[in-house]
Amino acid sequence: MNYQKVRQKKRVYYAEKGQNLQGLSQLLASISFNFLQLKANLFYLPLTFLLLLGLVACGGKSPTVSQSDDADLSPQESNLTFFDVTLEQADEVGRPLWKVRSKRAMYTKEKQIGEAENPVGELYQDGKPVYKIQADKADIEQDGQRLFLKGKILATDPVNGIVLQGNELEWLPQEDLLIVRNQINGTHKQLQAVAQEARVKTREQRIEFSGGVIANSVDPQMQMRTEHLTWQIKEEILMSDRPIQIDRYKNNKITDRGQGDAAKVNLNTKIATIQKNAQLNLVDPPTQIASDSMTWDMNAETVKTNSPITVVQRAENVTVTANRGAMNIQQKIVNLAGNVTAIGQRRQSLKSNQLSWYLDKKLLEAQGNVIYRQVDPPINFTGETAIGNLQTEDIVVKSGKSGRRVVTEIIPKDAGIRN
Repeated sequence: MNYQKVRQKKRVYYAEKGQNLQGLSQLLASISFNFLQLKANLFYLPLTFLLLLGLVACGGKSPTVSQSDDADLSPQESNLTFFDVTLEQADEVGRPLWKVRSKRAMYTKEKQIGEAENPVGELYQDGKPVYKIQADKADIEQDGQRLFLKGKILATDPVNGIVLQGNELEWLPQEDLLIVRNQINGTHKQLQAVAQEARVKTREQRIEFSGGVIANSVDPQMQMRTEHLTWQIKEEILMSDRPIQIDRYKNNKITDRGQGDAAKVNLNTKIATIQKNAQLNLVDPPTQIASDSMTWDMNAETVKTNSPITVVQRAENVTVTANRGAMNIQQKIVNLAGNVTAIGQRRQSLKSNQLSWYLDKKLLEAQGNVIYRQVDPPINFTGETAIGNLQTEDIVVKSGKSGRRVVTEIIPKDAGIRN
């Protein structure tokens, strides 16, 4: 039959205390005859009618009947059991929205729920399959507008190779929305993620993970932790508008850790843009870079920002601020520009227009309007360039090519003290 929504291949059991089976068969036959004349509306028939219609219309005779031996079974607790059954739903032009097959399915009238064993099926968008679904066991609800499965769910995207596992699945084809809930585990050759919920927009090729999201990327090797993560599948982009932590790994060990209130990661270029209270913490040497926003190139191992930046080197107790800056993580060199100020543990400072900081060598090279100041003994040097170790206060200030002499200012300890 062209408009049959439930196909039964083997046998059907119907049990209900005190039910007149012959009268039921005649009633169902009458209903099926009347509705078969309304072909255009068959796609919207609820599951209850589709199941009953299948019983009468498939085989041309009344189903096999088994009377329940349970004396306590009330008429309201009747159920229908099917073997080798297929549940289907189509849109107004006849294109499939979903198909679910099961070796054995039971429909409970009072709960309006079908319980299927080992169900498998397909979800369709614009008449084309977008996800394959299967479960060990599932409760099925459908009202013509949505399909709901509850159980151990496995949903697979045959085109992109994405596999989503969870305990609830809801398919809303008119909204182009697939929702998998309750302990989500998503796998892909590029990404593995766990969350509480995944919302898939099939046409837009986008997945939104939410609730305790932990996502692991294979290349680059990193882990992201946040409450909300959007994966643009085709563009290979991950985005979060919530606080996020990104751990970069080498040989399964953390080398760098980025964090901020928002981030965007391009898995193809391996570039992460961290925004709003952005920080990058390096393990070797232990260094923190902070700015309003920064670009972290994991492939080239560089980080840069055009916003005000603060770099803290914990081992040397040196803090440097500037208007902008960049760092070569592999070479351990920081380059800063614009109102550069380096401050040591004993409040000694070095100011300049530009500064190159060689973390391995513990060496600073400053250029342009250099001012070096010590507190003990109190002394100032001004010049064009400076080089040295700020922590040990071993700094050499030079005049540079301008010909201007270095100016030394010795400040008496009692300067500024009035009697």
